[in-house]
Amino acid sequence: MLGEDAGRLPVFVYGTLRPGLRNHDRLLRGRTVAERPARMRDAVLYEGPGYPFAVAERGGEVHGELIAVAPRWYRPVLAALDELEGYRPGDPRNLYERVEREVLVEGAGTVRAWVYLAAEATALRLRASGTRVVGGDWTG
Repeated sequence: MLGEDAGRLPVFVYGTLRPGLRNHDRLLRGRTVAERPARMRDAVLYEGPGYPFAVAERGGEVHGELIAVAPRWYRPVLAALDELEGYRPGDPRNLYERVEREVLVEGAGTVRAWVYLAAEATALRLRASGTRVVGGDWTG
């Protein structure tokens, strides 16, 4: 169960929310129904202060996992992820924006998912002076 379920999109994660890392253990463990390796095209990763930022960029690729949240946990988990990422809809101070993107899931094709991309001001700063994660895999 990795696709859209009753309007609930899975979440593509590429940093501390990946399985085995601190925020996955804290916010997602025991609340998912599927976790599969996946890739997001047309994005690159930059180092952050202990976590990465995905920035939209043609030709790039980011590696991570597609997480399908259990239906009973969907709303509280999405709210917790928004809080973790400092995302508030429409707030110009956001570091991240939660957006819908297509991701490629190993053995399952393309799936629409939520992903936290660097907000425009953050992306501009990173493009100008950030450190890029070579290969697009923050854990590799």
